[in-house]
Amino acid sequence: MCSAFVGFLIERFLRDMKTAIITGASRGIGRAEAERLARDGFSVCINCVERMDLAEELSAKLNAEGFRAMAYRADVSVKSEVDAMVEAVRAKFGPVDVLVNNAGIAEQCQIQDIRDELWDRIFAVNVKGILHTVQAVLPDMLHRKSGCIINTSSIWGMHGASCESVYASSKHAVIGLTKSMAAELALSGIRVNCVAPGVIDTDMVKVLGDETLKELADDTPLGRLGRPEDIAAAVSYLASDGAAFVTGQVLTCDGGFIHL
Repeated sequence: MCSAFVGFLIERFLRDMKTAIITGASRGIGRAEAERLARDGFSVCINCVERMDLAEELSAKLNAEGFRAMAYRADVSVKSEVDAMVEAVRAKFGPVDVLVNNAGIAEQCQIQDIRDELWDRIFAVNVKGILHTVQAVLPDMLHRKSGCIINTSSIWGMHGASCESVYASSKHAVIGLTKSMAAELALSGIRVNCVAPGVIDTDMVKVLGDETLKELADDTPLGRLGRPEDIAAAVSYLASDGAAFVTGQVLTCDGGFIHL
């Protein structure tokens, strides 16, 4: 088989690969999601804002294993940075097929101590960040009449939690945004869903301390904390053709914590 034809086949294969952006993907849930989607056959952009060293490490690891990955630093709360990221991904891999909005921040605070700055910062990342990324990828999705958007809420966005008023409010807003976008974009062939993780063993929850985490694991009917890979598996399903008739849904992954 001549080299020119082999090159044509490789180029055709790469052109047919789907592309995914995963925000907040240097660590924890986002990292597991990026790795899972790469292994599912997606070209992946590993977004982060702080730990670019970890994002680049994962990108190098995936590329060395024969997958396609890139790392990109962008603060999702800054529209210009998000727009630049999407342009960079388009130039390297092509239009975005799947957007996973995983980036999020949290801080425990009692109601009487909530500062405007805290409220604004959490909502800027957790809610406005989704608006920025969706607006950046949407023109291509609308043009092709296909696409998949997966947002990340939380069981606290469904249930509420003491000292989590700001975080829970932002994650409840994510659910409302997800359902509204799903209704608006369905006729364009774009699916929008949401995952609502329970207590997942990541750096974000380790600040609660070992005693509290043990109590939370004991309160979970399945008897353990969730793993980042548990959420990655849910995202993998929502991004797949197997979920082609699923939109506007909140997939709760919490070991039964708020349902049983």
